[in-house]
Amino acid sequence: MSTLLTPPVRTPQPSPASDDSWPEIDRLTADAVVDLAAGPTWYSAVKVLFDYVAALLLLPVALPLIALAALAIKLTSPGPVFYTQTRLGLNGRWYKILKLRTMEHNCEAKTGIQWSQKGDARITPVGKLLRKTHLDELPQLWNVLTGDMSLVGPRPERPEVIAAKGLERLVPGYRHRLMVRPGVTGLAQVQLPADTDITSVRYKVVYDLYYVEHQSLTLDLRLILATLAKAAGLKPGLIRRLFVLPGRRTVATLFRTKVVEVPPVGGCLGGLQPA
Repeated sequence: MSTLLTPPVRTPQPSPASDDSWPEIDRLTADAVVDLAAGPTWYSAVKVLFDYVAALLLLPVALPLIALAALAIKLTSPGPVFYTQTRLGLNGRWYKILKLRTMEHNCEAKTGIQWSQKGDARITPVGKLLRKTHLDELPQLWNVLTGDMSLVGPRPERPEVIAAKGLERLVPGYRHRLMVRPGVTGLAQVQLPADTDITSVRYKVVYDLYYVEHQSLTLDLRLILATLAKAAGLKPGLIRRLFVLPGRRTVATLFRTKVVEVPPVGGCLGGLQPA
């Protein structure tokens, strides 16, 4: 399928912000329209080739790490070493992502669809280490080689999560993330924690859309190095300064220039309120 799922009838309630509030973004209603057009550039035309070559060069380092991680998973947790999930890629195309398993096998059969939270009991001890070091992401190099993903881009999401959480309806500009291939890492991933609620997704989209408009070879190289620094334990603020990455004010300023506010229907606010 090539389009996003239709939002469900039941409107999910937004959760409180999991990070410090961001008034410039918090005050936007869900009815705000984002007008973004990422025009073709020389880099977007050759990025697939860059991704393919870079993934091949990374494989000799990645394969032994994947093998060690796979052995640790097999010895400490019942179930398969790898798992696949349907994710949404470029222009909403569905594909299967490949990752190392970091949670108990079939954990959502008990809990249902939900984002991982701090202290999530479903994550195995080995899985905690793999997530902290981002080694669980290494099998996605296969997705890069098949052309479904890029090394750098917005984080891909599951279509059932988009539907269950109402992300298209509650997060202004969410669909525009699909104007580029999703990435193994990205600007939002190295600056913000993992998604835990609607507010955290709204914040990440601001960074994602900055990347959509400003993708370049130099930015991608800086983000790859920033990812290694994050895996080594460096804090987001230090990473941002070391690799000259845009901060909140910069990405928010650009985002606000792309927003067209839509008046509420019937005098009722249609979106989230400030945190």
